[in-house]
Amino acid sequence: MRTAYYVSDGTAITAEVFGHALLSLFEVEFKHITLPFVETKEQAEKVLEKIEKSFKESGERPLVFYTIVNIDVRKIVSKSVGVSYNFLDQYVAPLEKVLGVPSKPLKHRTHSIHETTYDIRIEAVNYALANDDGSNLKDFHEADIILTGVSRSGKTPTSLYLALQYGIKAANYPFTEEDMGDILKLPPTLRRFKNKLFGLTINADRLHQIRSERRANSQYSSLRQCKMELREVENLYRREHIPFLNSTTYSIEEISAKILSQTGLERRKY
Repeated sequence: MRTAYYVSDGTAITAEVFGHALLSLFEVEFKHITLPFVETKEQAEKVLEKIEKSFKESGERPLVFYTIVNIDVRKIVSKSVGVSYNFLDQYVAPLEKVLGVPSKPLKHRTHSIHETTYDIRIEAVNYALANDDGSNLKDFHEADIILTGVSRSGKTPTSLYLALQYGIKAANYPFTEEDMGDILKLPPTLRRFKNKLFGLTINADRLHQIRSERRANSQYSSLRQCKMELREVENLYRREHIPFLNSTTYSIEEISAKILSQTGLERRKY
């Protein structure tokens, strides 16, 4: 199996994002190794040793994606036996030409406590945790968005992702079995903030599978119960003109991006 390294003198998040995005285009299985905070020449030399060891074990040159600000460290890593891709060199020089100003590379500027949106993201994450599953209805007026849906349709992880990645305050409210009467109605608390609502739904078979892993052989996880709850919720969305998305085939990242696209929410973190 071919190895892909993600190396940085910071968190290596940028190298990972770029590298994974590129490798996802190929139907090839990789062994992924991330090496963050490679900040000294000695650490860089150890990186070379690891890459060379991978090459000897597999017989294939590892792929090395790296974003390193320190010139001396970068030179050492670039000499590895692997196939190297330096994202900074690829894009910085052309940008300097277009912008007409030189770059000023600083370590940890992108993903650190010193970035200007750090406090915004932390506040948004705390808000999402405090307003999960309708646990704190009195703070809904602070929400940028309120996700609704049946239990296990993806509300909580999507709320947290929106908060952590984009600094968006996302609350969520679950429609439970107790809410399902003759006709599911929008609770007064939600109606007050109807303009902030966004619904999530999911295919019944998938919901049945997820719930069965949590509470097998129960009414809660039965396929019949799943179908009934989803039917009621989707009818409510249509009746109340609440935008909604079927999350079955999408990752949390994709769900979040689609929500931003459909709602026009302003992200506070790029």
